[in-house]
Amino acid sequence: MGSTNGKETQRKSLSTRESQVLSRLASENRKVISISDIADVLDIPRKSAKDMAYALKEKGWLERIAHGKYLILPLSAGENAVYTEHEFVIASALVEPMYIGYWSALNHHGLTEQMSRTVYLVTTERTREREIHGVAYRPVTVTEQKFFGYQPTSIGSNQVNMSSIEKTLVDCADHPEFCGGISELAKAMQNVVETRCSWDRVVEYLRRVGNGAATKRLVYLADQLSIDLPGYDELVENFTTGYPLLDPTREATGTRDSKYQLRLNVGPESILPNEFS
Repeated sequence: MGSTNGKETQRKSLSTRESQVLSRLASENRKVISISDIADVLDIPRKSAKDMAYALKEKGWLERIAHGKYLILPLSAGENAVYTEHEFVIASALVEPMYIGYWSALNHHGLTEQMSRTVYLVTTERTREREIHGVAYRPVTVTEQKFFGYQPTSIGSNQVNMSSIEKTLVDCADHPEFCGGISELAKAMQNVVETRCSWDRVVEYLRRVGNGAATKRLVYLADQLSIDLPGYDELVENFTTGYPLLDPTREATGTRDSKYQLRLNVGPESILPNEFS
């Protein structure tokens, strides 16, 4: 988003009531507000609140990010209203239900050093990708069966749904393309060995998600990293037919490995932390 979207121009001055509603909501550390919030603060009809939200957007004080939801642009931003609040708070306002997952959750849990400029959110709804202040918001639509394993997490003064460490690993095995590839998942699995990760829960979640490719990838990486997965033999016995790619972000080359029933299109040396390869 270049600087031609009107955000670089001086913001228009506020009426007393507009100032009142913004300062009240901002003082409560609210970053994302709804038309109902405006109506409640001023005790005005919804139609009037909608008109005020539109006026505040036109004046450069609010940015519309979803139907009926607006971002308060920082009151201290001076002429150039640039947004600084945590991207996860914006993501949580874009669609319901949702949780932050994949690469974004790996970052949050400290399991990867790689930063992604895309925020990944998981939802059961169909919604489009958005870009807000140069940050891409990538919704991944999943079935109800896969929509679990998250909890409210404090981000500043806000609560945002975030996938647990265990569900993040399973989701990334399900879709390595949303976490930077299989090497990022390998690094995350190595890093969680030192943390409070429950491998029993990882295996339970694998069964619930029910994706054979995800199970094979996690079993393969666990073996490479000398991680003992609970119920290992049962996982291997129940491998599905077919040879999915170990890393779907890479070319479909490499050998078909009958032990893991995977197409090993990347070698261990290119995906494992140095001490393991």
